[in-house]
Formats: sequence, C-alpha cells, structure tokens
Amino acid sequence: MESSLKQAMTTIDGAVGIALVDYTSGMALATLGDDKALDLSVAAAGNTDVVRAKLHTMEILGIQSAIEDILITLNDQYHLIRLLTSKTGEGLFLYLVLDRHHSNLAMARHRLSRIEAEIEIS
Repeated sequence: MESSLKQAMTTIDGAVGIALVDYTSGMALATLGDDKALDLSVAAAGNTDVVRAKLHTMEILGIQSAIEDILITLNDQYHLIRLLTSKTGEGLFLYLVLDRHHSNLAMARHRLSRIEAEIEIS
C-alpha cells in the first residue's frame, strides 16, 4: 500500500498528496504528501461524506453503474476520488490532490487507475 502511494506521488505530475480512505469509517488508512499544504486526514474524512452521498443518490435513482471516480475542481487544485474495485478494496477509495497549474488531469486519472488496479489490501 505504501509503495502504491509513493508511486502516485512520484509519477503523477502536480501531486500534492494522496490517501487511502475507508469510506465506512471515514478514516485515512494511509497518507502521503505535504502536511503543511493540506491535512489529508481531515480531507479524507470530509470526502467520505461526498462518496456516501453519491452512492446513496445512485441507490435512490436506481442507477446500477459503478462510480469510476469523482472530480472536484477548485481554482488552484483538482481533488480526485477513485473508488477501489477489487474485492479486497471494497469500501475504500484513493483520494488524490493535484496542483491544478502543474498537473495533467487526463494523465493523472490514467495513472491513478493503474495504481488502483495494482493495490493489494491484506
């Protein structure tokens, strides 16, 4: 898990921080990044509400599709939430914060999806 987070921080241009989050509890299981720029534990807990709300809305609407990722754009940052799809990753998501001016969103999504596919939770 730690190596996957390090891979994200070193291979995704503009990465400010990344966390692996349990959306059933709201707890960050692992974080890596600049703590001065962003408190990833607090951000992870807050974004748990975003994931829960979207899943609840999809349930109410009867949408059977799965969430690939959720994007939140700020003036100077992108916040990317990617739900894990493996059986061992059920209930977890990756939360990536990017500096908007130093990142390529399409490449970040591509790399994050590859990292997500390689994560093994024991």
